[in-house]
Amino acid sequence: MPTTTAPELSWPAALTRSLWLGEWYKGVARTVTLTSARSWLLACLVRQIDHIATAANSATNTARVTTSIVVTDMRETMDDTTTVTTSVPLPPPTIVANRDRRLWWALPLLTIAWLALLTVITASFVRLNLWEVAPGTAEDVQSRLKFAAGSRGQVTQYPSANPVLFVTAYGNRLSALGAFAGWIDEDVDLQTFEDRFGGITPAEQRRLGFRSMATSKRIAEFVAFKRLGLDVEIIFGDIIVEELVCEEEPTVLSACRVLNPGDTLVAFNGVEVVSLRQLSEMLAPLEPGDVVTLKIVPHKKSTLETRRVELIASLDNPNRTIIGFVPADTRTVNLPFEVDINTESIGGPSAGLAFTLALLDELTPGSLAGEVKVAATGTITDDESVGAIGALRQKTVAAKRAGAQVFLVPSEQSADELAAARAVAGTKMRIVTVANLEEALTALEKLGGSGLTNAALKL
Repeated sequence: MPTTTAPELSWPAALTRSLWLGEWYKGVARTVTLTSARSWLLACLVRQIDHIATAANSATNTARVTTSIVVTDMRETMDDTTTVTTSVPLPPPTIVANRDRRLWWALPLLTIAWLALLTVITASFVRLNLWEVAPGTAEDVQSRLKFAAGSRGQVTQYPSANPVLFVTAYGNRLSALGAFAGWIDEDVDLQTFEDRFGGITPAEQRRLGFRSMATSKRIAEFVAFKRLGLDVEIIFGDIIVEELVCEEEPTVLSACRVLNPGDTLVAFNGVEVVSLRQLSEMLAPLEPGDVVTLKIVPHKKSTLETRRVELIASLDNPNRTIIGFVPADTRTVNLPFEVDINTESIGGPSAGLAFTLALLDELTPGSLAGEVKVAATGTITDDESVGAIGALRQKTVAAKRAGAQVFLVPSEQSADELAAARAVAGTKMRIVTVANLEEALTALEKLGGSGLTNAALKL
């Protein structure tokens, strides 16, 4: 068999052929590489789309059909080219756990949350016959003092850098939500309608509270100005029955069955009565059960009538004998100049001591409390006695929250009330008991206060 020998190429021709073959190999390699890269990228893209679609609609995962991609693989040799077509199946779809199953607890939880919110909203609107005794505020009296026009030309004022605070307690009617909050708060006491008002209406109690506050301010002004040596006078008005006090089983001659609100007491056992102090002195030697004769002017009448009344023991103090009524305070005070203490909607007589100290502090040089933050509570009488008050525990909480370091309280408070107040005060606030104004001033002076020894008020 004949053979043919290829002619020998010159070196330029051989170089040209070599370069041509090199470019051919490069072209083939580039084609294969690009084709493979495109196939791989396309496969990845399809897988990603499929994964996203599967996650977005897991309910159709089982119905999804696996697709394939045709990849052209060029296998080159020096002699021939073979094209191979292969089918590359996608991996099985990722089974994403059913989100509804994973969040099976979400719907019940959401329902409970909405029900709880609805319950809270409803409870905040439902009013109950319950009232609170809760901590109120502790603030200075100085900012509430206002002297009558022209009085600054008559008397010099000395505003204190550290005024004495007076404290309050809240007593609002509660909603169901407020009652629940008060029930879990150890500083809040809950009261029923009977506990709160006894035998009077809420409107009557508010009126009595505002009246007693007005009286407290007048007496505080009288006591403070008298202490400063000013010419002051207290004028006693008529003794008028403001409120009746009844026992659980009143007798036929009990005051709550014999007297009426608005009656005016004129004489006691045949002796004309001109003041409450005189009446108290007449009652002192008598015992509960004794029967006395009263002369009264009935409400809305002008004629005198005689009534026989059986005396009873005070509901607050069994050792004290009373007729069985709360008198309206009709006293007035004649002052050298007018001064007003703005108490807005605050009722009750418990700020009398604080008002008195504030007036003394305002009208004398220095600071009665020195550099110690002091709060005070207690009623004040025209003889400078400091009387017991209600809600001592709650007022102690208010004083402590305000940052008071010392809290002046009446020594007349019961042992249990004082123990509860001291427990609330802890080590951050000192409880000091006082029986009268003199003891309060002495206590303040021991704390570093200026005292009243050098007080000189000039009119």
